[in-house]
Amino acid sequence: MSPYHLEEGGDLVWQIGTGYFSCRTPEGDFDSESFARKAQHPAVKMIEIKLSQGAKPAHGGILPAAKVTQEIAEIREVPLAKDILSPPAHTAFRNPTELLQFITRLRELSGGKPVGIKLSVGKESEFLSLCKAMLDTQRMPDFITVDGAEGGTGAAPIEFTNSVGTPLRDALHFVHSVLIGCGLRDQVHVIASGKAFSAFHVFRLLALGADLVNSARGMMFALGCIQSRQCHSDTCPTGVATQDPTRYRHLDVSDKAKRVANYQVSVIHHLMELVAATGMHCPSQIQPCHIKRRISPTQVCTYETIYPLLENGQLLDASRRPDEWEQWWQQANPKDWPES
Repeated sequence: MSPYHLEEGGDLVWQIGTGYFSCRTPEGDFDSESFARKAQHPAVKMIEIKLSQGAKPAHGGILPAAKVTQEIAEIREVPLAKDILSPPAHTAFRNPTELLQFITRLRELSGGKPVGIKLSVGKESEFLSLCKAMLDTQRMPDFITVDGAEGGTGAAPIEFTNSVGTPLRDALHFVHSVLIGCGLRDQVHVIASGKAFSAFHVFRLLALGADLVNSARGMMFALGCIQSRQCHSDTCPTGVATQDPTRYRHLDVSDKAKRVANYQVSVIHHLMELVAATGMHCPSQIQPCHIKRRISPTQVCTYETIYPLLENGQLLDASRRPDEWEQWWQQANPKDWPES
């Protein structure tokens, strides 16, 4: 969390990854005092614990030494001019139950602000383990951000991009349905993230159960990103993802800020046009029946048919639990992540 984020009084969602940047000890572990001091800033509205991202789930990352300037080192609380590792997994918790304890701890340290998680869905039993832990402890994240395999960063290995993790529509439906099946949906908000950059993309994700939609790619395009995939090399040709002054000085902030704002306003305007065209008054009224998709040369079905939902509390009743869910449910363990 940099001083620049705080200058104009915007609303921030502070994402805490495995590197615990801006709230870490010299050894790279979570620092509760540093977190509490910053999380209580009025500009911070929510805290998101990143378990994984769709671009490279279970991979981690490296911030190259060339990009670790004095300013970056101070902001991230890392050594100057050294490669900085983001490990694949967190060290502040080891299993679903401990994750929920960590969420409760961050909520207390931040003064009661909403705390959620971001994940790319992998094994079904892993997410069910988290839901079982919620049921056992009665502790919930305030929100869950579902990041599809389409989620992107130019720093991701090409082998991971679009290949590892569950595609967003299927992942969102799964999370939405599981929360319903566990009787938890009314206690957790669901955010969808992954290649959503048009009004129809937003409409479609709302129809599949999202409460709101994150857009990174569209904002980056509006800012000037050309997907040169050099985010990690400090040689971004448009100046968006570099600390090289000879490159970033060519990015006209005043002009690009207007473009990003215009893009946001345009998407919301066209979303409301789509809502009005269907005869609704509010995006919260969007349902799976409002989207149709061709599934064969002669058949068109609504999302209501293509993506059937579990009934409320259905997974909790063995007599009502669908056969195809039984193995996942038995593998799910609130005290440990299921083995591969």
